[in-house]
Amino acid sequence: MAMQNDDFRRALGVRLKQLRKDKRWSQKELAAKLEIRFQQLNKYESGLNVPPAEMLVKLADALDSSVDYLLTGNPAEDSPLGNARLFQRFQALERFEPDDQEAVIKLIDAMIAKQRMEAALVPVDDKQRASG
Repeated sequence: MAMQNDDFRRALGVRLKQLRKDKRWSQKELAAKLEIRFQQLNKYESGLNVPPAEMLVKLADALDSSVDYLLTGNPAEDSPLGNARLFQRFQALERFEPDDQEAVIKLIDAMIAKQRMEAALVPVDDKQRASG
């Protein structure tokens, strides 16, 4: 049983470390986002300690992952979005009243339009430099 616990802690640590590296964050950067000491994060990543449940939720949120993935390594197949935080927000929005959903959709549409306009307004000489 102890061997299984060791393997579990190590595997969890490997997943945490890989997700952090995928974001190009140092242990200190992620620890600051989680409001913990980086030494504690190091213990999680090295497999010495398993984070408590509330910290697993914070880790999953910060790393755009799921608690299920952190614990089991199984990818979240039910998420059509790569960003788990966005997916969670959209799931919550499904419980909103239709008028509130429409307001959020309009806000998202406005943000998309703004981003497209900004991309289209790159000065011509900047575009020429980029292609030349």
